[in-house]
Amino acid sequence: MRVIAGKARRINLITAKGLDTRPTTDRIKETLFNMINPIIIDAMFLDLYSGSGAIAIEALSRGAKHATLVENAVEAIKCIKSNLKATKLEDEAELVTKSLPHALDSLTACYDIVFMDPPYKLESENDILAKLKDNKLVNEESLIIIEADLNRDFEFVEKLGYQITKEKKYKTNKHVFLRLA
Repeated sequence: MRVIAGKARRINLITAKGLDTRPTTDRIKETLFNMINPIIIDAMFLDLYSGSGAIAIEALSRGAKHATLVENAVEAIKCIKSNLKATKLEDEAELVTKSLPHALDSLTACYDIVFMDPPYKLESENDILAKLKDNKLVNEESLIIIEADLNRDFEFVEKLGYQITKEKKYKTNKHVFLRLA
């Protein structure tokens, strides 16, 4: 896995060993960033369930102003720290090592882009979306992107005050794009 574009382009990233993380493939990452490229410059980026940190690092490499990465798995945290150092992006990033959704209580910024890739079986999106809204971490301009299993139903988001603006399907998963309604 590597950084695809921007100031850290071509730098290889490490991932945690084992099956606890599912790194987003370079191809899917490139598709995702091609879709959000117009809004990434100077964005405040929040990466939930960060894994290796590859998504936040890609955002920083492409011009995001700041990224907050939330991860509580010990091996993943080591990878994030190593990857931030290798890409020389440590000064533009904040690593929060608390579990979700409780980690959101310690954040105070309003984010332009929120990316979350929770373990598929956890189905924690409902709790996370409620906390994002309640803690004012997002506003009507914020874009929330959820990476999920193809079969995950997101009808519940309307009850939380969100609307689905786009859905991009891949072979085994999808990206769901939301905004506050």
